Amino acid sequence: GSAITEESTSTSMSQHFIPPTNFGWIEEDLYRSGQPNELNFPFLDKLRLKTIVFLSPEDPSSQLSHFVADHDIAFVHLAQQSSQGPGSAITEEIALAALKIILDPAKYPLLITCNLGRHHTGTVVGCLRKLQRWNLTSIFEEYRRYAGSKVRLLNEQFIEFFDTDLVTLPRTCPAWLIPR
Repeated sequence: GSAITEESTSTSMSQHFIPPTNFGWIEEDLYRSGQPNELNFPFLDKLRLKTIVFLSPEDPSSQLSHFVADHDIAFVHLAQQSSQGPGSAITEEIALAALKIILDPAKYPLLITCNLGRHHTGTVVGCLRKLQRWNLTSIFEEYRRYAGSKVRLLNEQFIEFFDTDLVTLPRTCPAWLIPR
């Protein structure tokens, strides 16, 4: 009888670890997702995040703000200057600012997030993949996997024409980045 009780207990406990919408692993200690909510906090807690880069023009939810404060996570809100409204592409300035943070291993473990984890997050990850010298087919395949039916050609164009020479590499890069 005790084996059944133990099994059902471990099953119910594991159900409390719910990743945010569109959660994904980019590289070691580098993750992406849509904006996390209270259901995702136990899962995020396990990642021991040091930094969250938030790419939505909107403000984060109050629950996320409290979670970040309670767990001493550095919260960087980029794209807040954007007055172009929802559906607008990310700017080069924001992509470069995000990459500067993402390329600093001292900020890891790190989560890149936006409202649904599709467009702004996908564009920044696409620029990162370009910096990693992925081919465009692979970059777009990854972008489309997260964007689903909501692919924006504007974002793919942005990634295609993104000039990686504008990115200043820090003295200490993450181990997974091959210096150019």
